Amino acid sequence: MKYAHEFRDPVLAQGLLGQIREIVARTGATVDRPLNIMEVCGGHTHAIFRYGLHEMVPREIEFIHGPGCPVCVLPMGRVDDCIEIAEHAQVIFTTFGDAMRVPGTKKSMLQAKAEGADIRLVYSPLDALAIARNNPDREVVFFALGFETTMPSTALTVLQAAKEGIANFSLFCNHITVPQPIKALLDDPEMRLDGFVGPGHVSMVVGTRPYDFIARDYGKPIVVSGFEPIDLLQSVLMVVTQIAEGRAEVENQYGRIVPRDGNPQALAAIEAVFEPREKFEWRGLGEIDASGVKMRPAFAAWDAERKFDVGYGKRREVADPLDARCGEVLKGQIKPVACPLFGTICNPETPVGALMVSSEGACAAYHQYAGARAREVHAV
Repeated sequence: MKYAHEFRDPVLAQGLLGQIREIVARTGATVDRPLNIMEVCGGHTHAIFRYGLHEMVPREIEFIHGPGCPVCVLPMGRVDDCIEIAEHAQVIFTTFGDAMRVPGTKKSMLQAKAEGADIRLVYSPLDALAIARNNPDREVVFFALGFETTMPSTALTVLQAAKEGIANFSLFCNHITVPQPIKALLDDPEMRLDGFVGPGHVSMVVGTRPYDFIARDYGKPIVVSGFEPIDLLQSVLMVVTQIAEGRAEVENQYGRIVPRDGNPQALAAIEAVFEPREKFEWRGLGEIDASGVKMRPAFAAWDAERKFDVGYGKRREVADPLDARCGEVLKGQIKPVACPLFGTICNPETPVGALMVSSEGACAAYHQYAGARAREVHAV
C-alpha cells in the first residue's frame, strides 16, 4: 500500500476484524477475563479512539493505555523547575506547546507567562537556538522533553551550539526512555498484561532490539505498530496470533518505517550528547532506574540544570493532588472515566493533570472523542 486512504480501507478493516475474532476464540479469552493488550504510545491511544477501534475489536480484548506520553509522565516538580528558570530576569524560556498548560504545584508555564515570564513556544530546538543567536545578551533555555523520538534533534542542536560557540543557549533536559517503564510495569504484581502494541515513532530511532527483553524475560509478545487503523488492527492480530500459538516474540508491523537496528545517525547523536541518569521520576510511576538521560560533562556549559542549579536534590519531590488518579491511569490500572475528577473539575479548559492537557494523553483522548458521554459509553 502506498497512500494513506489505503490504510483506512473499511473492507480491509473488516477482514482483519474477522481474523481477530477467529484467533481470539482460540485463546480461551472471555469478556470477564479478556486479553489485556497495552498500547504503549499515546499516539496509538488517540488513533484507537479516533477510529473507534476499541468498539470494533471483540469484547474479549481490552486495550490498556500505557505511559507513552512524555508530557503526561512529567512530574509536577519538574514543571516547578521550569517556572523557576523562566522567572529569571535574563531568561527566555522556550518550550513545545503541549507543556505550557501542565500544572505545577502553584501554576503552569502559561500562567507564569501571563505574569511576565518570557516564555515562548517553538516548534523545534533549532528555533530556540536561533533565538539565542539573535539575543546574545539573554540566556535562552530550551525545555528538552520527549522519548527517544525527540532526542536526536535536541542532541544535534547542542552539537550545533557547541560548534558555533553559542554560550547563552542551554537545555533543561527531561528526555526519558521507553523500555525501562515497560519493565517497571511488567514487574508490578498488580499489572496483568498479555501483550504489547509497541511504539512506532520511538522505534524509528532505536529499532526493535530494545524490546527483546519483553519476549525473552517475560514471555510477552510485542508488535511495533504504525498509526493508521489498518496498522493497529494488523498489529493486534499479530499479538493475539502469538498468544494463540503460545509464542512470545518481537515483531515489526511498521517495517516500512522501523528498521531492526534503528537509525544509526540519530543514535550516534544521542550517544555523543547524553548519558543515562541513575534514576528519573515519572508522574504516577515514581522513580525508575536508568529511565532518563542527562547531558554528558563535556556539554556542561549547555546544561540548564547545572547553569541554574535546579533538579534532583534541589527541591522536595511533589505528589499529585489526592483526588487525581493520574498514576493509575498512566499504569493502565483504571480508565480515565474512573477518576472522580474526569470531565468535571478536570477538563481541557481547567486541567488538573497532564493527561487532560497533552495531545497524546489518555484523558484527552477520552474527552475529545466521547466528551460528556465518556462515562456512559465506557460503562456499557
